[in-house]
Amino acid sequence: MRFFVLCICLTLSILVFAQNSLQTVNSPFDEQNAVLSPDGRTLYLTIANHPQNVGGKRDPGDIWISTWVDGQWSAPTHGGSVINDRGYNGVAGFSADGSQMFLLSHYGAKTQGISVSRKSGSGWSRPENISIPYFQNKSNVVGGYLSSDGKVFVFSAETYGSYGVEDIFVSLKGDDGRWSPPKNLGSGINTQFQELCPSLSDDGMTLYFSTNGRGGHGSFDVFKATRLDDSWTNWSAPVNLGPQVNTTGRELYYRFYENNGTAFFTSTLNSDGYGDVRMIAPGDYTPPVQVPVVEEQEEQVVEPIATASDAVRVFGSVTDTRTGEAIPATLTFTGDAGERSITADGNGYEFLATPPASYRVVITAPGYISTMEKLDVTDLSQRSLEMNFSMQPVERGTTVNLKNVLFEQSKTDLLPESYAELDVVVEFLKNNPTVAIELAGHTDNRGVPSANIELSRARVEKVKAYLVSKGISEKRITGKGYGGSRPIASNDTEETRKLNRRVEFTIKRF
Repeated sequence: MRFFVLCICLTLSILVFAQNSLQTVNSPFDEQNAVLSPDGRTLYLTIANHPQNVGGKRDPGDIWISTWVDGQWSAPTHGGSVINDRGYNGVAGFSADGSQMFLLSHYGAKTQGISVSRKSGSGWSRPENISIPYFQNKSNVVGGYLSSDGKVFVFSAETYGSYGVEDIFVSLKGDDGRWSPPKNLGSGINTQFQELCPSLSDDGMTLYFSTNGRGGHGSFDVFKATRLDDSWTNWSAPVNLGPQVNTTGRELYYRFYENNGTAFFTSTLNSDGYGDVRMIAPGDYTPPVQVPVVEEQEEQVVEPIATASDAVRVFGSVTDTRTGEAIPATLTFTGDAGERSITADGNGYEFLATPPASYRVVITAPGYISTMEKLDVTDLSQRSLEMNFSMQPVERGTTVNLKNVLFEQSKTDLLPESYAELDVVVEFLKNNPTVAIELAGHTDNRGVPSANIELSRARVEKVKAYLVSKGISEKRITGKGYGGSRPIASNDTEETRKLNRRVEFTIKRF
């Protein structure tokens, strides 16, 4: 590796500290596009051509994850095959509450665009494509930023209407949920050369971007400009961020976080042409204090605020399936308003739900197999609802029906709602590292028996692949497809046939 001696007098000790805290993040590979989670404790970055990427050394970039531990960013770990594929994968941004992650990839969708993944247990759900009309990027460089309210997407692309090679564009999400066609930011920003990797300030008024069309310290420097109106084409003159950021190398993917004054970007200085993540922080880095986000709302009719007097009282017990005795357990209710955990004891549990609402309920207890149920509170006149749960002990031979793991009709594609229950299985296996399971796939009795067996086998493999992608050793998981040979209900009606189309797991070793 070649090293260049660069003598720069820096009075900013913060820059030295920032780089020390990133020593375990950077590697001989190409680190790019570092994006901070809303709580400031997790760093998502793209690493190109890493042998552990989904596509191996030829993979243009996978998402890797680093966490803030004891004053250092940890060595990144691969983000898994749910949010990574053989194409370029990067993070565009997060929703303000961190429950959604916006991604710079279309994951095999027929049209180019971006995607969204939702927080699911300890990981992320399979990304869903966001369609942007006329979106196209012929460039090998992928860079973009999506605002925390999910309504503004600025990105660089080589496409129709460019002034030079790559230009910066914006697409806006309308009140109807549809995205506008990309709009060029105009000659005040874009030149006949390359403009890349834009981001915005929290208020959407300051644009940061890299370009080789305006001179500066190196081949690509970071500039900033202020938006002067809502046309997105009227900007102040771009200003170079200066030597604190820009070097004789290339600086790309600049992001500034106003809540703690920290900036992350990629630089190729002293990296032999590959990118390293750099950070500038005002003193020792500390994750930001989370402040509740209050979004502006259009004037509307105010509905009465739900209180305990108009909530629905959900109550019940958690018992052992064999003995019927009450057991201590933790119930976690997750709905649109957030997540709440309560404890069940010998007297059961009680939870106040605000109708209309739907909840995912995860029940966990030491020595028992975790389970997930759905709770729908839709009857506004209902004042109380009893919901009892029974749990199976962790024993060899115990079988669990994953009734919320669903597939598209006659296909192996998992429906999005399936991942929440699979994540419960993942957590159970992580908390019980000696447990080995056998997956079993079942269909109803319609169709050709041999085809049903093959379909059930393929679905089992799909479930196994997801568990492995979440860090469970494949040596702990076996599987078999039984087709329609082991029904648990009649096949006379569609309602009973649904019960036969299922995936189960049985504990084989404990």
